[in-house]
Amino acid sequence: MVVLEPLGGSAVQVKVELAQTPEERQRGLMFRKQLAPDSGMLFIFERPQHNVFWMRNTYLPLDMIFITEDWNVLGVVENATPQTDSPREVPGISAYVLEVNAGFSRQYGIAAGTKARLIKPVRQGS
Repeated sequence: MVVLEPLGGSAVQVKVELAQTPEERQRGLMFRKQLAPDSGMLFIFERPQHNVFWMRNTYLPLDMIFITEDWNVLGVVENATPQTDSPREVPGISAYVLEVNAGFSRQYGIAAGTKARLIKPVRQGS
């Protein structure tokens, strides 16, 4: 589970699947038809880097929350259009990227500076 603590807002919990291997990260949420409102996928990278994502074969519009090595939100890509190869990124270096349903970030006030922490993952990525 990832807990996000937006500035001036209430903490929100996201049940996460982990994408840790290159194969899990490449597949991500591709081919999924639904994602529970309180669920997401946490991409974990071996080392912090500039991360770029696309939405190939992803059917759900998503928010992508880029998180630094010290668990601060670096930036958010809101409402990424499904089934496109357009690059999605924020400036800077991130160690984690949390994908959630589109609109989640706006609903809960998740933005650069939000604190995050990993408590306990639900299960490995598919």
